[in-house]
Amino acid sequence: MTVLPRITAAQRRARLVLRHLLAPCARKDTAEGVAESLVGLHATDPATVYLAAAARMHAPTAAAIDHSLYHAPDGVPGLERIRCMRRTMFVVPAPLAPAIRSATTARDAHRHRAHATAQLREGLGWDERRCAAMEQAVLEALTVRGGATASELALDIPDLREQFITFPGKPYESRQRASGPVLALLAAEGHIRRTRPAGSWTSAQFRWVRARPLPAIPAAEAKSTLARHYVAAFGPVTVEDLKWWTGWNVTDTRKALAATGAQAVELDEGTGYLLPEDLEHLQALEAAEGPEPAAALLPGLDPTPMGWRHRHWYLDPEHTKALFDRNGNIGPTIWWNGRIVGSWAQHADGHLNHHLLADLGNEARTAIDAELHRTLTFLDGTRVTPCYRTPLERRLACAGRPLTATRDCRPGR
Repeated sequence: MTVLPRITAAQRRARLVLRHLLAPCARKDTAEGVAESLVGLHATDPATVYLAAAARMHAPTAAAIDHSLYHAPDGVPGLERIRCMRRTMFVVPAPLAPAIRSATTARDAHRHRAHATAQLREGLGWDERRCAAMEQAVLEALTVRGGATASELALDIPDLREQFITFPGKPYESRQRASGPVLALLAAEGHIRRTRPAGSWTSAQFRWVRARPLPAIPAAEAKSTLARHYVAAFGPVTVEDLKWWTGWNVTDTRKALAATGAQAVELDEGTGYLLPEDLEHLQALEAAEGPEPAAALLPGLDPTPMGWRHRHWYLDPEHTKALFDRNGNIGPTIWWNGRIVGSWAQHADGHLNHHLLADLGNEARTAIDAELHRTLTFLDGTRVTPCYRTPLERRLACAGRPLTATRDCRPGR
């Protein structure tokens, strides 16, 4: 019987600190470097992209991250904002975007079309011909304008202003404009993409532009490429981790994982997989007594806490309800040496409150205070409220209800 190399939770945390750039020595100079290290940055909440990159950069500014997102010179790899893993919006390295799209959403484009056209047919009585006419009208309007928000497009195309009810009779029933499914469909098929928001970097009102076509890559090749990048950044991982992160089925997950050449290892939760070269690196890291002590403030929906299906090795299960919303979205977190140890939030007057879930000692508190000041400096007066609110974040952000062991951080304090 073959004995698998055993990787402990402590070893995984030490590796996480370096691979996910949570130690000062591991930080990057650019947002592109951060995205490359993490495969991509969650972008459902626009602020997450900036805060996730800033937490891992040596000298972050919103202007520098903005430049990476929207001003990469011709011929220089930049960042692409695409819908991909689990049909979620990510910002990913441009060279990797074709493989990511081919591995995740390209095959599901027909499902997006069926869903969008069904919404418009049932809600507004639109047939396929009218849907196609609206799609063409949007593309023509974007060609003329160069870029436009949904509201601006609706000025050019009045039919996009028509409203219908989604989920009628449900508690979450709402009204939606026809522009929603039309734009979502064109984006899912790669015809348009989101670009600079209409407001500040925290705004969710994006402009749309015609998208450059991404090369199609054979599905098996694309999935093995994405799996290898994921295992390199997040490994060791289980089959369940990769399946959950990508949204693939079990068969595709196993095939893609096998194609990476990853080596089986023993984890607390069972069999995991790690690239052979990374197993050697992890053993060398252990011999060097691990990375430097590291504190980090990560935003809601950050790719690190959202990167694994099994989280017990960096998160105490007792803290899950306080840190996640009902749909499994994580709020802002505080990290110390590869473990989630608290949460933070911005108060209405701009300062940062935080709450530690354990007594960590002076070294950790000093390092965390430094990260609070670093985050506040990056914000530079910008007010950020997470897209998905969690119980502890809400309490920290709420005026007049401080928590025991909650500290605040403001200039000069």
